[in-house]
Amino acid sequence: MGSEPASQRWAAFARDTNETKIQLALNLDGGDFPPDTDSSLLATITNGHASQSSKSQTISVNTGIGFLDHMLHALAKHAGWSLALACKGDLHIDDHHTAEDCCIALGYAFATALGSAAGLARFGSAYAPLDEALSRAVVDLSNRPYSVIELGLRREKIGDLSCEMVPHCLQSFAQAARLTLHVDCLRGQNDHHRAESAFKALAVAIRTATSRIPGREGEVPSTKGTLSV
Repeated sequence: MGSEPASQRWAAFARDTNETKIQLALNLDGGDFPPDTDSSLLATITNGHASQSSKSQTISVNTGIGFLDHMLHALAKHAGWSLALACKGDLHIDDHHTAEDCCIALGYAFATALGSAAGLARFGSAYAPLDEALSRAVVDLSNRPYSVIELGLRREKIGDLSCEMVPHCLQSFAQAARLTLHVDCLRGQNDHHRAESAFKALAVAIRTATSRIPGREGEVPSTKGTLSV
C-alpha cells in the first residue's frame, strides 16, 4: 500500500484594518493557490509590481512600496512558494504600517499553511551572496517567536522603504510566523545588496526548515514530544 499523499500547505485570507487592507494567498510548495482565494486577488496577479509565473510557482506582490515588493518577491521565489499579495495602505502617512502589516499577514499565512512541524526538518540555515554582500539566516520552526536581525544598513531609504523597516519587516514576519529567526549581513558595501542577500538567505533557510523528511512522517522534531506549547 502506498503512502497517503501529502496534505496541501496553503492559506488564503484578508486582513483589514483602518491602516491597511491586505489580501493574500500562499502555497508553501508552489503550484496552485487555495480554492478559497479571493477572485479579486487572482485578477491582479498579472498586474503585480513584482510578478513572475513558471510551471512551479506563481508570484505577484503589490504592496505599494516597490522595494518591499522586490524583497517579498525574492523571498517567495527562493523559498519555492506561490505567493499573491495585494495591499492598499496609508502611504500618505509613511511606509511603516504598510510594510509592517504586510509582513505580519505573510507570517500569519505561513503559520496557517505550515500547520504542524511534524515530519519536517524544523531547522534550516543558509548563506546567500549578492555580489560583495553576504548574509546568513538561521531558522527554527520552534513555535516560540524570537528574532535577532543585524543588517548594518546605512542609508535612510532604499527606494521608498525606510531602512529601519527592513529588519522590522523580518521581525514582524518571525513574530507572526512563530519562528525563531537569526539573520545577519556579514559583509557588503551596497545597502540594496545587503538587504536582498538577507531576504534570499532567509528564503533558502525556510525552504530547508519546512522540507518534509521521508520516513519521519508524523514525528515531532523535538525531545519534548511537542512544539505546540
